[in-house]
Amino acid sequence: MVEPSPSAPHSIAEFVQGYENARTLRGVRCRTCRALTATWGLACSRCGSRELEEAVLSEEGRIVAGTLVTVPSEEFVNDAPYAYLLVELDEGGRISGWMPGASTEAQIAPGTRVRFRPSYKMGIQFEPRAQGD
Repeated sequence: MVEPSPSAPHSIAEFVQGYENARTLRGVRCRTCRALTATWGLACSRCGSRELEEAVLSEEGRIVAGTLVTVPSEEFVNDAPYAYLLVELDEGGRISGWMPGASTEAQIAPGTRVRFRPSYKMGIQFEPRAQGD
């Protein structure tokens, strides 16, 4: 017997558009193993379960990796230089995004604290988290 294909409450395009229009970060939590991810999917990448639910993600985290972009695509030509980042969120899950105004490697060093910054611009935007915040 063939298992039915899993279904999702929304398409990939709707998921991405939700990030760009939302004031919060959304992700997916596995109901079976409780793994949390910012990546859209039909099954848990950890245990394979299809029992997924949408979850609100932490808006703060630390940079895991990043790169400076000095030759941008057309959409970001007025924002260069900027950084493209991989961020590990405080409550779990990793997400990629960009940080305007970054122009040195020191600003995007692994371990640097950042927070999600809702913006009218496309993509998931981060800003440095001030010490003491």
